[in-house]
Amino acid sequence: MGATVATNTIEKERRYRKERLAAAFRLFSKFGFDHGEAGHITVRDPEYPDHFWVNPYRVHFSQIKVSDLVLASDKGEVVEGNYDVNAAALVIHSAVHRARPDVIAAAHAHTTYGQIWSTTGKLLKPLTQDSCAFYKDHSIFDDYTGVVLEKNEGDRIADALGLNKAVILRNHGLLSVGQSVEEAAWWFILMERACREHVYAHSIGNPIEIKEKYAEITYQQEGNSEAAKGMFQPLWDRIVAEQPDFLD
Repeated sequence: MGATVATNTIEKERRYRKERLAAAFRLFSKFGFDHGEAGHITVRDPEYPDHFWVNPYRVHFSQIKVSDLVLASDKGEVVEGNYDVNAAALVIHSAVHRARPDVIAAAHAHTTYGQIWSTTGKLLKPLTQDSCAFYKDHSIFDDYTGVVLEKNEGDRIADALGLNKAVILRNHGLLSVGQSVEEAAWWFILMERACREHVYAHSIGNPIEIKEKYAEITYQQEGNSEAAKGMFQPLWDRIVAEQPDFLD
């Protein structure tokens, strides 16, 4: 009886994570974060923590369903699913999940403002309330050597991420992590917006930064897991109402 209950609980949690993952892809598409075959979000499997669910290769974010998701091992092997997986996704995400046992989900995509800001090789400053969510909680991978296909490159990105919630990959884009799909997806959405604000603000002059004391206070209010999950909830409600087919 106990084993049955445990199995049911695992299956319920697995379904929950996969539904949020599929929803995140639909939302990323609505926000314009899709870019050909580039971009990937992963979530750790609740039963096999060294395995993660990921988007199928060359399936558009706007078309991904729960049933399309692929399970991969930390060695980059496809364990379950009917599609291949982006090689870069396997290299980057396996390294991040391996280095950070606390990370349940990770998101990376080639977004316009994330890529533009990444060319500066600079961290985000506390210019707005939104950007304070990343105050002293993101880092820079200050290198670019082409498409990430080598294991050691994935390990270097994971090292650069450290214990932060996000990392700016120079000349490449953004990567966020979280203790849930909701969290990782929201941090990515918010970070892309913060990058857009930075690009605009610097284009019109010398923006004024929020004072350190208040940036820290705002970070405590806006930069925690519960805040991220709360902000994701209306997006979940929206996509379920608009595109319920992703739950198939």
